[in-house]
Amino acid sequence: MFGIYLKRELGRRKKAALVIALGLALGIALVITVNSVSAGMTQAQDKVLKSLYGLGTDMTVTKARTAPTSGSSGGPNFKFDAKSSSSSTQSSDRVQTQGGQALKSSLVTKVAGQKGVASAVGALSLNVTKVDGSFTQGKAKSSTSGSSTSGSSSQGQPGGGSSGSGGAPQVQGGGANFNVNSYSVVGVDVAHQGLGPLSTMKITTGRTFTSAQTSAKVAVVSKSYAKQKKYKVGSTFKISGTKFTVIGIASPDSSESDTDVFVPLKVAQTLGDAKNQVTTIYVKATDSKQISAVKKEITANISGTTVTTSADLASTVSGSLSTASSLATSVGKWLSIAVLAAAFLVAALLTSSAVSRRVREFGTLKALGWPSRNVTRQVVGESMVNGLIGGALGIALGVGAAYAVTAVSPKLTAQLGNTGGGGAGGGPGGGGPGQQASQNTLEIALSAPVSLTTIALAVGLAVTGGLIAGAMGGWRASRMRPADALRSVS
Repeated sequence: MFGIYLKRELGRRKKAALVIALGLALGIALVITVNSVSAGMTQAQDKVLKSLYGLGTDMTVTKARTAPTSGSSGGPNFKFDAKSSSSSTQSSDRVQTQGGQALKSSLVTKVAGQKGVASAVGALSLNVTKVDGSFTQGKAKSSTSGSSTSGSSSQGQPGGGSSGSGGAPQVQGGGANFNVNSYSVVGVDVAHQGLGPLSTMKITTGRTFTSAQTSAKVAVVSKSYAKQKKYKVGSTFKISGTKFTVIGIASPDSSESDTDVFVPLKVAQTLGDAKNQVTTIYVKATDSKQISAVKKEITANISGTTVTTSADLASTVSGSLSTASSLATSVGKWLSIAVLAAAFLVAALLTSSAVSRRVREFGTLKALGWPSRNVTRQVVGESMVNGLIGGALGIALGVGAAYAVTAVSPKLTAQLGNTGGGGAGGGPGGGGPGQQASQNTLEIALSAPVSLTTIALAVGLAVTGGLIAGAMGGWRASRMRPADALRSVS
């Protein structure tokens, strides 16, 4: 009886049912779209952060550099020991640790032993400034006067000279022609490459390090640097007189890498005169939900260090990605809530209005013996069907809008600032060669993935909308008396 009556009444009031369903559908579609775009923003930011941190890295431990001592400028300097011969090319490398102050390698083990830490690995970030070229020695030439006439002076003599005297020798020609090449080198723990700076790179040519190559003079170079220097697998180059062989060329997973050359950690420590030292400790937590607690644990037990999490690093991301993410999080969600609330209210008012027009019908049913609960159940059932129809339409519209965003894939830019520590490869507190302060701009394609959670949320909203509308209409219908039906008869 209930199902037959429900089907008949919905068929008689198609327009009213469609209006209620469409109102709910628009609200639900907006919620799905906003949630999907927000999820896409989160994925885009994760790509940016992973390109800096390293896949699986939850936080980094660094130490800020100490202030320059009194009497020292603290600025950059370069000592060049020129050779006496002017015929040969002269070259010299300056290798310095970059980023924050160096940490003892033993701290890696200490960090790994903290509560909530799954693993930790150290890396050493170096900056190499290479100067090569040659000096050209000038030639001394004497200038003599062409006349001994009194009052005449030789041209080109310093101070004019005196008549009839030989000119002072002058140096002509000479100079220097040098090229300056600055690039970054990161020493990685070859036994734990799944965590740290190299984990963001994908080997495109050749191979990566083996666990036995802890002291080998081999290197993996970034694709962009290899193209610039015309390196390929098997090429060789020197750093401070040490010859390295390129065994692999790697490209970053989601952005341009700030690291040009990767070498084994022990070799990097020798190059940078930093034995048993690292500049960054990469940390992976046992539970991604306990990162804040792990940060507090490390900060409390290892004094003088700076612990940077992905949440801290996210605050340095700016550009259109950050702006769009803020809009989707704040304006978009509040707008969807407002539209959804309005849709629920309209559905409730329309249902209540429809009940008012059915006074004779419900009054007659009560006169025939229908209890109030049956009348209420009837109204709620109709509203639930309207809600489910609206939910189905809303899911279709929302999924369609999300797929349209994914198909268009609008480009968003992310500008990555410097966090002021000492990470490698532009990571937390990283920066490029020479502790650069400029920002690195990345371009990210936006997608809007629709998850099962979002679909479940939409179904829940559809049911909620139907219940709200049905509750208001059912409450009004339950208050009707059989006498109301008689008064409505003309």
